[in-house]
Amino acid sequence: MNELEQTQQTTPVTENPWQALRRYTAARIAQGRTGVSLPTSALLAFQMDHASARDAVHTALQIEPLTEQLQSAGYQTIQLHSRASDRTEYLQRPDLGRRLDLRSVKQLQEYRQKHPDSARVALVIADGLSSLAVQNHAAAMAGSVLSRLANRGLSIAPVTIVTQGRVAVGDEVAELLGAELLILLVGERPGLSSPDSLGIYFTYQPSVGLTDARRNCISNVRPAGMSIEAASEKLIWLIDEAMRLKCSGVGLKDQSVSAVNINGKKNFLLPE
Repeated sequence: MNELEQTQQTTPVTENPWQALRRYTAARIAQGRTGVSLPTSALLAFQMDHASARDAVHTALQIEPLTEQLQSAGYQTIQLHSRASDRTEYLQRPDLGRRLDLRSVKQLQEYRQKHPDSARVALVIADGLSSLAVQNHAAAMAGSVLSRLANRGLSIAPVTIVTQGRVAVGDEVAELLGAELLILLVGERPGLSSPDSLGIYFTYQPSVGLTDARRNCISNVRPAGMSIEAASEKLIWLIDEAMRLKCSGVGLKDQSVSAVNINGKKNFLLPE
């Protein structure tokens, strides 16, 4: 046996510790290399995820299936549109996605005239930057939350679906409906491992012109992120506290059980 063979037999093989971490995250770690480049499999996976993210942004929301899901669950719906005329303008002019077009404003004004008694809760669904997230999760999320609110005796306005809509468009919808509480479901900006992430924004006493400081956000609602059940419980806690404290946003800290306790330990970011 030569010296090289002896060395190979006596030197233990050291596994790459980064490989073990890959089972805990979808982040691109421990991709390996071929020479100075990525392996072909890693490069192809990156290109596929990038294409999925682009598709999530550019694919139009299919309104009819979403409407059918909501109506079959017993919820009335209203279809609205932002001031952005198409997807290209929506992506280039974020400001237009934050306001309703004139036809939608008139539509809500006419509804309010026929229903002068305002509902306390307005739930708005906006396609946002991921129609995939809305298509896959919005109906289930809406049903989960609204059923809980109905059990609390809160009146609920028809579910409004806004195409080419951004977060702030919900304020205008809720204000026109005269709602005290706004829940907005929106497709979040896709990541390379999360093209289907749904975001939830909650606002107490919404009105046009509010900033993000008045909103509470629950992010990453999807099968690989926060479950619909967990998001619903967190949102209901925020709503209960908002009605007690008469505020939302920076004045309303999430101190629900899930926020206070992380893996059995108190969240050090929260005050004693």
